[in-house]
Amino acid sequence: MKKRWFMLFASIVLLLGACSSKEKESEDAFDDEVNTNNPSGDLAPLDKKVKVRIAEDGAASGAGFYIAKEKGYFEDYNIEVEFAQFANSDEMLPALASGEVDIAGGVSTASFFNAIAQGIDVKIIADKGHNVPGKSYFTFVIGNHMKDVIKEYEDFKGKRIAISSKNSIDEYIYLEMLKHAGLTQNDVELVLLGDFGSMLGAIDNGSIDAALQIEPLITQGIENDLHLRFGDATDYAPESQIALVLGSPQFMNEEKNVSLRFMAAYLKGVRDYNDAFIKDEGKKEIIDIMTKHTALKDPALWEKVFVTGLDPDGKMFLDDVIKQYDAYKANGAISGDVNFDKAVDTSITEKAVEILGAYER
Repeated sequence: MKKRWFMLFASIVLLLGACSSKEKESEDAFDDEVNTNNPSGDLAPLDKKVKVRIAEDGAASGAGFYIAKEKGYFEDYNIEVEFAQFANSDEMLPALASGEVDIAGGVSTASFFNAIAQGIDVKIIADKGHNVPGKSYFTFVIGNHMKDVIKEYEDFKGKRIAISSKNSIDEYIYLEMLKHAGLTQNDVELVLLGDFGSMLGAIDNGSIDAALQIEPLITQGIENDLHLRFGDATDYAPESQIALVLGSPQFMNEEKNVSLRFMAAYLKGVRDYNDAFIKDEGKKEIIDIMTKHTALKDPALWEKVFVTGLDPDGKMFLDDVIKQYDAYKANGAISGDVNFDKAVDTSITEKAVEILGAYER
């Protein structure tokens, strides 16, 4: 009798364990059934409208968010997006980690990696900005007074070069350029100018000879005869990851059905962006959206600028992200260590691409 009771009890325990395991598996799995009988043409919309908060400040690298919103891709999945602005990343990262915002854009800096190393739990999930080979949106310019002096990268020797910050992607690209030129930091004079706009006047009046500048100020400076574009950042930093899409741990781990649909909509926006600026398809509509959401309001200038590179499948240059981290750490700018296996989570990006299909480049 005791043996029968024991066997019955054991069976119940196993059954409950199996149910619990199935429930856990269900919680962790994506609801990714493709159903073309809905506005999105792929994933079914959510049963209830869900609001997703994005920390975004009108940067051009947020194009995927703006386009997906304006073209109704989020709405197709029953997602409502709200843009939230923060004074700086020091405020944004804790808000992301706590779930106050769900998605944010991050730029590679020592302070970003420091925050993660010190316990701020955010997930690196997709590309949000890199240089397009031969058409870098973040690259060096030289003053007109240097056009007959600086012909090759080694000609930067002895010159005054401005960057916006140290222990950042700015300094990283600057140092990669010096290595490419066969120069050391002692061979040039580094000038820190925190505002890209102030570089325009400084290079025009000759107080600096060159600057690591960003669009649309590069094109505006050329239009106003203030400086010249010099070379291209992909000459020496061909796969530099400049900006990243970040997700809150709650959004990634506890709201997978929402985050998957969000990423699918985002990638649709990014693909429209690539269609416009790489394939020259539907450009007017995309430029109208970009002028609405960014500080660059002149449609004609959008035809001339070198735009931010955004991968249509969300792929990042992760090796370069780690290389940047190692450089900051070697410089003593990072306390603690970043576990990239934990910090990087591309699962929703990869799943969204699997559902949408890879982009035809």
